Amino acid sequence: MYDVIEQAPARTRRRPGIVAWTLRVVTAAALGVDAFVHADLIGRYDPNQGTAPLSQGDLFRIEAWVSALVALALLLTGRTLAWIAAWLVAASAVGAMLLYRYHDPGALGPLPDMYEPLWFREKEFAGVAEGIAVVTATLGLAEQWWRTRRSPRE
Repeated sequence: MYDVIEQAPARTRRRPGIVAWTLRVVTAAALGVDAFVHADLIGRYDPNQGTAPLSQGDLFRIEAWVSALVALALLLTGRTLAWIAAWLVAASAVGAMLLYRYHDPGALGPLPDMYEPLWFREKEFAGVAEGIAVVTATLGLAEQWWRTRRSPRE
């Protein structure tokens, strides 16, 4: 009598829980600290040293803006692209900090020589925040992947 057409079950996304929101807030806060510290240090590094087209102050300005924008995007959307951007921003910042703290590669293309073989309070604060952001962004990506894979079928 009636033809029943079976449809494949649609995959739905589960709503983010407390773990997802906690990871989002902690990652965004860590990126916010990173943005604040870089914005605060712009004046210290603003003069263009050498012949590089960018000063270290310019790079700090870019880092501050990108960190702040990615933190905002992560809080507002929580999408995979925002998590990936958060991880990339944090990992590149901590990687650059460690590279220029322990090695002097000189000027790299348009980048100035940023070798600085010492630690000071703001640098340590930014480094800890960037490290936290890398860890929580990694966990956030894993949690989001797990949540989308375990979503119920209707």
